[in-house]
Amino acid sequence: MTATIGSRISGTGHYVPARVMTNFDLEKLVDTSDAWIQERTGIRERRIAAEGETTSDMATAAARRALESAELDPSDVDMIIVNTVTPDMPLPATAMFVQQKLGAKNHCPSFDLAAACAGFIYGLSIADQFVRTGYCKNVVVIGVELLSRVLDWKDRTTCVLFGDGAGAVVVSPARGDGRGILSTHIYGDGTLAESLCIPAGGSREPATEKSVLAGRHVVHMVGSDIFKIAVKNLTASSVAALEANGMSGDEVDWVVPHQANIRILDGVAKRCGVPMERFYLNIDRYGNTSSASVPIALDEGIRAGAIKPGHSLLMCALGGGIAWGSAMLRL
Repeated sequence: MTATIGSRISGTGHYVPARVMTNFDLEKLVDTSDAWIQERTGIRERRIAAEGETTSDMATAAARRALESAELDPSDVDMIIVNTVTPDMPLPATAMFVQQKLGAKNHCPSFDLAAACAGFIYGLSIADQFVRTGYCKNVVVIGVELLSRVLDWKDRTTCVLFGDGAGAVVVSPARGDGRGILSTHIYGDGTLAESLCIPAGGSREPATEKSVLAGRHVVHMVGSDIFKIAVKNLTASSVAALEANGMSGDEVDWVVPHQANIRILDGVAKRCGVPMERFYLNIDRYGNTSSASVPIALDEGIRAGAIKPGHSLLMCALGGGIAWGSAMLRL
């Protein structure tokens, strides 16, 4: 039987495009206001990718910074997992382009995951398993989204929410010092699959002139469905992580959550017994970057000196699918 070892996050990195779109910019596009957006979501601005900038470009930039943080070279990478619902193209996987641009060894397995906003937690869980079994030594896990190109910029219920960006971590063997990934917990429920989706572009509804003109290739969301289930499931998965490690909310140094909506996170904080002051938040500056939001927040918090070695971290995320999950680690 293969011996089980622990895993840890050995490096982090993130990338966001230079262009900033504020709520005041959105006021010129749709019937909304800065005050309304901030009150309902907590978002002030978001980043928008430049013309010609691709998902794999952003993912590669974040991965490079994570490898630099881990003091590793691309040749040290044993696997690349890219979590995205906005790939460069349907075929091949965006991870293959990242492998190419990163200069990783050409036999390095590289693949995409499509678990929407929960993608990074899913990817982290998979990387944890590969490192724990000894199959891989260094796995790059990337959350990246270029959502600005799959939004209806006339739909004020969705276009105000999302932004572009990428975050990455390197998962490596633990050092036996009590620090590392303590547990991961991933879940799915397909009964609400169409509450947050891009209806066309797949085998069920291939791209046609009619489907494009009908706006079937952009994000469609039933916000009320997502909001109700988000508080419930984020809380449940967070409690599962706490219980699995014999911890209470008081023992968590930081919650690094999916940055979707400040009201959702406030509900989770109250139910988990962790004050909002211990939630690392950057939703005001980046909006919802889907699978990228947790790793962007993690790297930003570490580089700002707020999240420190030895801190206990609870991560949680929920997105289309419905997919959700959590992870507990000691940095």
